[in-house]
Amino acid sequence: MHDILSELNKTTGITGSMVVGNDGIVIAADLQENLEDDTIGALAASITSNIHKSLQRLQTSPLKQVTIEADDAKLFFTDAGMGILVVTTEKEVNIGLIRLEIKNAISKLRVTS
Repeated sequence: MHDILSELNKTTGITGSMVVGNDGIVIAADLQENLEDDTIGALAASITSNIHKSLQRLQTSPLKQVTIEADDAKLFFTDAGMGILVVTTEKEVNIGLIRLEIKNAISKLRVTS
């Protein structure tokens, strides 16, 4: 799993990645040193849980991906089956490329789990 995250992090613009259980517990992480794994994990679980509940109330399809755009970074939270794949990026990135690489990483994660 760490190999998959490491390979994903080689994508231009990606600054880190991790896999978090739906309960917020970190399964594997390869984030920048200034980011706290546990804090990001709890944030990802909380946000995706709340959005999932809202989507259920709206009677729409299950959550696939959440993108958060901040002043100096973007965060992608994507359903990976066994949990959530979290990807942090620089502010200015090719979102299409990032989403493609996330999709490829999730395919690999599902094979290994």
